[in-house]
Amino acid sequence: MTNSLFYTGPSIAVLHEEYAKKSRIDDRAAIQGRREITVAAPIERVWEKLSDVASWDTNLEPGVKDIQLDDGVTVDGRFTRVKGGAKMKARFAVVEAPREIAWTGAAFGAKVVHRFTLEATDDNTTRVVVEESMAGPLFGLLFNNKKLDAVLTESLTTLKQASEA
Repeated sequence: MTNSLFYTGPSIAVLHEEYAKKSRIDDRAAIQGRREITVAAPIERVWEKLSDVASWDTNLEPGVKDIQLDDGVTVDGRFTRVKGGAKMKARFAVVEAPREIAWTGAAFGAKVVHRFTLEATDDNTTRVVVEESMAGPLFGLLFNNKKLDAVLTESLTTLKQASEA
């Protein structure tokens, strides 16, 4: 991982095709995070909540709004969403029900790869792993790994609560 404030990372097209579609994040990005949680619900239920993008405000990302799905939840399908005043333009890279969903996007000069993987466990629970990378010139002045960890933890906690309800 580079600590450079000036690392821009690969183009969004390369991140989409060569990273997200190949189940990886930008491991050179200064801002990276990975968290996991166990959800007391079957994998299909967790997938249902995770892939219901229109309900991400209650199922995944509190505070997200103005979600627009251009093409639905499909590979290369485009969507936008606003959180904390930042409008992200994004595109799904992987939609593999009920195992993985990943997307790439850009906002405030940062290029993002975001992945969720789900794994059914023996006792009708689901292990959910989320990982994300962010790169952009000077983006580290606005955001850092500690903030990303808090966002990822909040997303997993929200997904767990929605799936177990």
